[in-house]
Amino acid sequence: MYHKYLLALLISGTIFTQTSNAQTERKHINFDFGWKFHLGNASDPNRDFNYGIGNVFSKSGETSNTAISEKWDESGWDSVNLPHDWVVGLPFTYIKNDDIDAHGYKPVGGLFPENSIGWYRKSFTLNAQDSGGRYILQFDGVYRDSKVWINGYYVGGNFSGYTTAYYDITDFIRFGKKNTLVVRADATQDEGWFYEGAGIYRHVWLNNYNDVHIAQKDGFYVHTAIKGKDATIYTETKVENKSLENQNISVFTEITNREGKVIGTSKVQPIQLAIDESGRIKQSIALKNVELWDLDNPYLYRAVTVVTKNGKELDRLKVKFGIREFKFDSKDGFFLNGKSVKMLGVSNHQDHAGVGVALPDYLQYYRVGLLKEMGANAYRTTHNPPTPELLDACDSLGILVFDETRLLTSGNEYAKQLTDLVERDRNHASVFMWSIGNEEYLTQANNIGTRIAQNQINLIKTLDTTRGISYAANMGNVYKGVNEVIPIRGFNYHLEGIDPYHKDHPEQPVYGSEVSSMVSTRGVFIKDTVNCYVPDYDSTFPSWAAKAETWWTQADARKWYMGGFVWTGFDYRGEPTPYRWPNINSHFGIMDMCGFPKTVYYYYQAWWSNKDVLNIAPHWNWKGDEGKEKLVWINSNAEDVELFLNGQSLGKKTMPKDGHLTWNVKYTPGELKAIGHRNGKEITSIVKTTDVPYQIKLSPSKKVLLADGEDAVVVNVSVVDKEGLEVPNANDLIQFSLNGTDAQIIGVGNGDPSSHEADKCVDGAWQRHLFGGKAQVIIKSGKNKGQIQMVASSNIIKNAIVEFDVN
Repeated sequence: MYHKYLLALLISGTIFTQTSNAQTERKHINFDFGWKFHLGNASDPNRDFNYGIGNVFSKSGETSNTAISEKWDESGWDSVNLPHDWVVGLPFTYIKNDDIDAHGYKPVGGLFPENSIGWYRKSFTLNAQDSGGRYILQFDGVYRDSKVWINGYYVGGNFSGYTTAYYDITDFIRFGKKNTLVVRADATQDEGWFYEGAGIYRHVWLNNYNDVHIAQKDGFYVHTAIKGKDATIYTETKVENKSLENQNISVFTEITNREGKVIGTSKVQPIQLAIDESGRIKQSIALKNVELWDLDNPYLYRAVTVVTKNGKELDRLKVKFGIREFKFDSKDGFFLNGKSVKMLGVSNHQDHAGVGVALPDYLQYYRVGLLKEMGANAYRTTHNPPTPELLDACDSLGILVFDETRLLTSGNEYAKQLTDLVERDRNHASVFMWSIGNEEYLTQANNIGTRIAQNQINLIKTLDTTRGISYAANMGNVYKGVNEVIPIRGFNYHLEGIDPYHKDHPEQPVYGSEVSSMVSTRGVFIKDTVNCYVPDYDSTFPSWAAKAETWWTQADARKWYMGGFVWTGFDYRGEPTPYRWPNINSHFGIMDMCGFPKTVYYYYQAWWSNKDVLNIAPHWNWKGDEGKEKLVWINSNAEDVELFLNGQSLGKKTMPKDGHLTWNVKYTPGELKAIGHRNGKEITSIVKTTDVPYQIKLSPSKKVLLADGEDAVVVNVSVVDKEGLEVPNANDLIQFSLNGTDAQIIGVGNGDPSSHEADKCVDGAWQRHLFGGKAQVIIKSGKNKGQIQMVASSNIIKNAIVEFDVN
């Protein structure tokens, strides 16, 4: 399931060479390695390396004794590789401020000028023979308000912390000599109300291609139309002429299957381009007996567009795409490829335990895989454009994506952001709806909101007409404003308004753009206001929200109600609810920040998947509570469940549709056993009282890594007693070390929403307490092949070792 990079021509991270025919082969060179980093200062120019004192914009190439200079002494700077989030390693800091609270009590933003500017520098060399063609820097995401210089020359900036930016640096490169790339990121001003991190937290690429080429940003668009078992593939290729002469060229497109076999080819179409002119070629290719992309078989074809001149290839670009069709029906619900499908969705922010927002690509696949295992089939990218690798994971694993722009507003900046989002993501098979915004309470219910929404809808339709368009509205039975023009009505909460709204506006498809928001703490079953924990049952929710069972029962009973997106699939930093400090992250997740399931995970798995599910909560380690009643909560899709304590039946109950079962059981150490029946088959679940921890247990997500410096593995940590039973309430401190190749531990976590332990540790001092019997370590591969060995140790528990091959 791991997405493999195209790491063309990368040698030692700093020197790049190409084949002798530099004008024919497009290169997409990974630029993640060999960076230097240092914090600046948002209020003191002297501590911001003279930025703001030196007049760097007075003349082209002027650096004015700032860190932009090629000669700047970076010997005291940290060496980092990308992706990089400088905020995740900062200490938690209490200050009474709603924005600091919402961002997870990390000291970044306007109140912390010493932590809110980040400078990055990277040196690289390109050989003299590689001087042909265009060189384009591509930043997939820098948080935020970034500015970029090459060899002292300013090449541009990006206000957004979430959209991809491209900079043509062809004119500024010194071939055969050292080149210096400098980036200044300014996170003084927040964009969201949740943890956003800071820095170059997504990939950076150096793209190189012919002067006559397929456009970088919006160069190739593929969409499809299905008729019976056949399909027509429509392509649009934008070609640019940056050469010094007029060009007579030709364009054709090939379609290949997954194995690379050509199964369809367009006609060769000529096009004439003057100097600095661009043009578009539209083509169509008919395919017979196609394989559709769907949730169970996410089949991806490849489209390759080729630019030639006099029979010589100048450029080619390949994209993956899926053949599928969507239908949003106000009476019968949502259809994928003609089949009725309920949106079994989750909303998610982009951070993860240990690494903040700087996730290795493997973690995207790991997280989507956990959601798929639960039964989810849709993912909302709240509240910003996602990293491209998330969409790759959803394309490959079969998850629909509701792709969201940052703000509901128009004007040049946000029209550009929405355009960038659609043009970047419209070839992804998984994307089925565009979101033009979320909960804009100042705008959504008035005529300004109507006009903005209509503007954004029209903009999207000029770029893509194959998907739904919606908005996440936290309004009940309200039509005025955005809802007057939005094609698909999204409800954030307000379950009471769904039925009357549908009655009043039966022509508008309806779904839950954000639902539930119930809160729970994994492995904790008693409310704890000191440590800021809430019980791990589907029982607690804020005033605007609802239990999982409440919203899903309503959705499942209405054919026209297309489903919804639970807030959230995973816990995330910030928005601590219902508590504040010392609570530093949310409780909303179906899983915690590490991806460890909470009790409600099994509710959704029971009713969203076809698996046999029978889960017992809580654990059965309650020393000192003998004779006291415990609430036993059963999530299952069995038709009936009988519960036993130490072999004695506590009664059999019938499972209500979309429901759960409970028993009040007086605690006696031993064994809780549940037996259910589903489709004529008996299913069983057992929870036992354990002894004290005896040995550490390591559970890696895989055992083989790529020696590319980018691959990663998740190692889940628990402890077992002498009988091999996992101890569910263990809280021991575990130390971690890594031996072997140049792989590194890059983060640790445990899912505790009130833990102030460090996610980042210095080498040789990696550690984390268990929380609810679990912790997590994330390892990133190096570039050297061989074996690595991770050792987990404790002063009182037997050690554990896990080994990995790096190939």
